[in-house]
Amino acid sequence: MNRAPAAQTAHRIALLFNANKVYDREIIAGIGHYLRSTRVAWDLFLEEDFRCRLAGIERFDGDGIIADFDDPAVASALAGCPLPVVAVGSSFEDPTQYPAALPYIATDNRKLVSLAWTHLIGAGLPHLAMYSLPIAQENRWAQERERAFQALAQAEDVQAPVYRGLATSAPSWNQAIEQLSAWLHALPKPVGVIAVTDARARHLLQACLMHGIAVPEQVAIIGIDNDPLTRTLTRIPLSSVIQGTEEMGKTAAHLLHQMLGGARFPGRRILVPPVGINVLESTRHEPLSSPHVMRARHFIRQYACQGIKTEQVADYVGVSRSSLEEYFRRELHRTVHQEILRHKLDAAKALLASRDASSAEVAIRCGFTSLQYMYAVFRRELDCTPREYQDRVAQPASSAASASPQPNAQAAQAPALPTLPTDAT
Repeated sequence: MNRAPAAQTAHRIALLFNANKVYDREIIAGIGHYLRSTRVAWDLFLEEDFRCRLAGIERFDGDGIIADFDDPAVASALAGCPLPVVAVGSSFEDPTQYPAALPYIATDNRKLVSLAWTHLIGAGLPHLAMYSLPIAQENRWAQERERAFQALAQAEDVQAPVYRGLATSAPSWNQAIEQLSAWLHALPKPVGVIAVTDARARHLLQACLMHGIAVPEQVAIIGIDNDPLTRTLTRIPLSSVIQGTEEMGKTAAHLLHQMLGGARFPGRRILVPPVGINVLESTRHEPLSSPHVMRARHFIRQYACQGIKTEQVADYVGVSRSSLEEYFRRELHRTVHQEILRHKLDAAKALLASRDASSAEVAIRCGFTSLQYMYAVFRRELDCTPREYQDRVAQPASSAASASPQPNAQAAQAPALPTLPTDAT
């Protein structure tokens, strides 16, 4: 007689992360992916912002903890915890900065900054700078990114300033933006600026928009995090380095899973490299000689999807329509209208690819006068309808998904250590 398999005992695991931050949320998502792919039975303790109840967390009546050690208060609270703990956080040049007795999964700051640096150099930008955060214990990861940036500048023998600015808050917001704007105006142009987070990148973009600095012709901006919320809050889409956060979460869960079975990894450090860059308008730099074209394109990037006309662009630039058309033909070999249409078409393609809106909604949101006109533009420019374009971009994704291996349910019993990330040296 066949017996039903015995129920697996669920372990009680605390996830100490600030779920209000995209970095932490994606690590949590990676932990969730590991649980689904291995069918591990964990009961998770998770609060949106656990720091409100951090006192006494070392006495958590559970079986294990995965925690964000970028927060010094967390590292301090868990210093004497008897439970298995996996630490997650920033990489450090100084090995003494890591917790000596715990396994530590780190985002590779050096590779994050190097990827952004290489991207900006490849865009033809002769000058680089960094926008960081004020020195503080909770910002140690930002200072690590500064050091990586300064090491690259030293290796290339170039001047690349770092500006930390103010810690932004409502009372200091205007002062912070004014000081940031003054720093941006003083930089040699054109310049590429690496922001230590997408939030800081958004500050840069706001300062540029408020003070008429063309992005990316004069200042190209790249952030780190690839935060979708930040992209929805900016008039010019921001390029960003995509961290390997989900891989960090999977790796942390993998280690804790083994530790719950008796394995120990004191002092083990694993660096997880970035996934790549989401390249958007803020770093699509094209060297231009005409300040009128730079100013016009800056305006078009912000308002193309609001139905602007060539006359409005010329008014913003402060020249006649015929003069602006001549500048465009000479510099870009296209008309102002064609440039506006190009941005509207790019925006429509992105929305269609994401499948977040119907074709009718896409036409409205991207500034087309009607759905029929959008169809006509797609036919003329891409030789397909919007629906056919959706199918075209979905086909490679579905092929890749069907080719990927399915999770092995048996791996939950004795998983091997991950091989993709590399140990820190």
